[in-house]
Amino acid sequence: MANDKKLVEAITSMDVDFAQWYTDVVKKAELIDYSSVKGCMIIKPAGYAIWELIQSQLDAEFKKTGVENVYMPLFIPESLLNKEKDLVEGFAPEVAWVTHGGLDPLQERLCVRPTSETLFSDFYSNSIQSYRDLPKLYNQWCSVVRWEKETRPFLRSREFLWQEGHTVHATAEEAQERTEQMLNVYADFCENVLAMPVVRGRKTDKEKFAGAEATYTIEALMHDGKALQSGTSHNFGDGFAKAYGIQFTDKDNTLKYAYQTSWGMTTRLIGAIIMVHGDDSGLVMPPKVAPTQIMIIPIQQRKEGVLEMAAQLKDRLSNFRVKVDDTDKSPGWKFSEAEMRGIPFRIEIGPKDIEGNKCVFVRRDTREKIEVSLDDVETKAAELLDTIQKDMLEKARAHVAAHTYEATTYDEFKKTIEEKPGFVKAMWCGDQACEDKIKEETGATSRCMPFTQEDLAPTCVCCGKPARKMVYWGRAY
Repeated sequence: MANDKKLVEAITSMDVDFAQWYTDVVKKAELIDYSSVKGCMIIKPAGYAIWELIQSQLDAEFKKTGVENVYMPLFIPESLLNKEKDLVEGFAPEVAWVTHGGLDPLQERLCVRPTSETLFSDFYSNSIQSYRDLPKLYNQWCSVVRWEKETRPFLRSREFLWQEGHTVHATAEEAQERTEQMLNVYADFCENVLAMPVVRGRKTDKEKFAGAEATYTIEALMHDGKALQSGTSHNFGDGFAKAYGIQFTDKDNTLKYAYQTSWGMTTRLIGAIIMVHGDDSGLVMPPKVAPTQIMIIPIQQRKEGVLEMAAQLKDRLSNFRVKVDDTDKSPGWKFSEAEMRGIPFRIEIGPKDIEGNKCVFVRRDTREKIEVSLDDVETKAAELLDTIQKDMLEKARAHVAAHTYEATTYDEFKKTIEEKPGFVKAMWCGDQACEDKIKEETGATSRCMPFTQEDLAPTCVCCGKPARKMVYWGRAY
């Protein structure tokens, strides 16, 4: 039995060293491997399968709102990038440059895309002439490169996968509506599919996207009490349109500048799933994005009829993502492996179970064992997957509620940040000087100004001047 525990013994306890626990899980569950390219990760089949499920379901939600997929070039000419000065300044430290084509120096440096506002804007400036051409609702699935100094699998790497939506509208009102609409698509996806509650709100001007009029965000809370920005949606107003000449003839026959939005989610979501739901035995996957939803484990599989029954169950459960572990490993090892990979539940079936016309369902999230009649397997499997999905969301919501605090004085704020990891709700005057001071002295940043505002105190938690907004603060990844 000692060997059966080998998989879980290799994981550092999250309460001992959360960062090491995270690294152990992504490696042991075979989600990633390190590459010879510093700061870049190899996403292995188990990890990429999660991304494919995220991608397919999120893409379907985009298309419900009229979005179409396109693909833009990987390279951006330096002259094109320089047209929007705020974007250039914001991304300059992270940009990778191509200076040679083969052996020959290029006449103009090419930026490896860190984001594609410039390419979309250039394209739109040539393809939009009339109000009849609007709106343009485009998205692309691709990779981007940002030369990060410190990297961590899924959370921050020099190349990562994402989607970036870029839309163009005739009016400021339409752009604002689309900006908020896509943020809500993200938030609903996180809660309904990833079982991950989020706070929806607006970023402060200090934290907004370079070149945007306003940035909106969804903020999730990890098990260790740190925040993770999990999706953003930006309203660019007509700033990019003026920089790149995106004009159209309106119904009144006048020439006007268009209004744009941009919004994105990345493979960082996989890291969020791990850190919100995982435990000391490994992953705990929400059923809707679990590459394998059910693992059938035959007990005493050499006995007559056991493997045949396991195969029959797999056929009967073909509407789900189901596998049979018929390897020659011991049952204990198979249980540990199924737990490590976060499979929502396993089905144990052996000679005595077959004789009694039953099997055993074992939940990954609670480890509860449930006897199920073989006659009811399909119905009970569907019910249990739904129950696990809902229970995981409620557990995560309870965690956020238990780790969200209020502070009305600066001493209370600093003490809470230091001693109680989580979100801290506190009032803010709107002055960046207070934001900077809080970050410098506590390591906490403004996560967002939530859409649902509360009047916790009349004055700013930092300076004592009249408060303008209630802000969620926290230390973050």
